[in-house]
Amino acid sequence: MSRVYLSLGSNIGDRAGYLNKGIKKIDEIENCEVVKISKFYETLPWGYENQDTFVNACIEISTSLSPHELLKKLQEIEINLHRVRDIRWGPRTLDIDILLFDDIIVEDEKLIIPHPRIKERAFVLVPLYEINPEGFIEGEKIKDILGNLDTQGIKEYEV
Repeated sequence: MSRVYLSLGSNIGDRAGYLNKGIKKIDEIENCEVVKISKFYETLPWGYENQDTFVNACIEISTSLSPHELLKKLQEIEINLHRVRDIRWGPRTLDIDILLFDDIIVEDEKLIIPHPRIKERAFVLVPLYEINPEGFIEGEKIKDILGNLDTQGIKEYEV
């Protein structure tokens, strides 16, 4: 079984509700089990800033699926929860990203692991560090990467 870290985010409608539904659906995928769930965090938009704040979380799962099989299942969950891809980094009911997949590196037209912008995104690293405080990304401690980022726009979200 592989250890995988996922990021979830939502900024439309019942943001925490979409995250909870997404986590439940991920746990229902055959050969997947949710092992850890971070707290939920309210965060400022990143990239495209003319939109509402997000609620973000990270989860650790255990799976026997390949990275591409998992990606397909996660994209099906996004679609089932009404994800629309109109604007890059724009508003969404649910976004699920594969951050880390064991120590596997994938780089093709459909998938990049580790996530290509993970080291730039405090809204991802704060909840990831919470559930994986000893973790590394490309040989760097998550804690050290996070120490170089601005985390002021990130606050715990009361569910």
